[in-house]
Amino acid sequence: MSQPRADQLDPTVLAALGHLELVARWVVDGFVTGMHRSPRKGFSVEFAEHRPYMPGDDLRYLDWRIAGRADRWVVKQFEEETNARAMLVLDVSASMQWTSDPARLTKLAYAERLAAAVALLLLRQRDAVGLVRFDATLRNVVPPRSQRTQWRRLMAAFSEPGGGTSSDVAGALLQAGQLVRRPGFVVLLSDLLTDPEPVADAARTLRARGHEVLVLQVMDPAERDFPDSGEARYRDPESKIEVPASPADVRTTYQATVQEALAEWRAALGRAGARYAVAMTDEPFGRPLRHLVGVNGRGAMI
Repeated sequence: MSQPRADQLDPTVLAALGHLELVARWVVDGFVTGMHRSPRKGFSVEFAEHRPYMPGDDLRYLDWRIAGRADRWVVKQFEEETNARAMLVLDVSASMQWTSDPARLTKLAYAERLAAAVALLLLRQRDAVGLVRFDATLRNVVPPRSQRTQWRRLMAAFSEPGGGTSSDVAGALLQAGQLVRRPGFVVLLSDLLTDPEPVADAARTLRARGHEVLVLQVMDPAERDFPDSGEARYRDPESKIEVPASPADVRTTYQATVQEALAEWRAALGRAGARYAVAMTDEPFGRPLRHLVGVNGRGAMI
């Protein structure tokens, strides 16, 4: 029997086997195996770095000076060789650091591993990738690059602190769009505990500039289902508001409200021209990853 692909495994089990960088590599290897796709190629005029010569490479871009001086065969890579430019926009506010079960990944841990997998997949096909981490303010910004050293920059950025008590999603989206010099991709990963309209307006602005906007709403299963836990006091991790409730009394109304909120997000972002999907933290990384980068048609990143 064949071994199961990492992108189809339980995310908590997979995360327990390695650190962020290792999990991202496993997920991408499994995802690429399932897609049977090869990286795209292209060249332009802005030099970025060298890479080893591969059979079939255009000899016009072979660096003959290095070949003659060091007997090494390398090809010049160019910044515009990249097929796409993408900015990952990651919400690191306090609500993202919540999980309903200590055995399950927090929303942030899930989103980090998914964002790292997207970044690695795009870097492997020589696309330029950057990162914006935000809560109420921008926590850190990594401009998009396609060089090999970009992966280390991104991994270092993921380890920076976050946890602010609110999130400025619209502001982070607009900032990310300004870092992409030509039409590219802006990918938002957030639990979207904010008003839809400002975010939709920001997405509409980015679409007007020619960018594709992809929004992934990260949710814990308990946020959708409101499981029975007896009498309890529920506390918002950002506003600190506490509400006592019995799940049996409010579950039906709560579930209907959640579905209405998801429909509102889908409609608002759809009108803005953005793509939208929900990712549950108990589902394998492969499904949201395929939505973000492997969809054939408008907005596909590979």
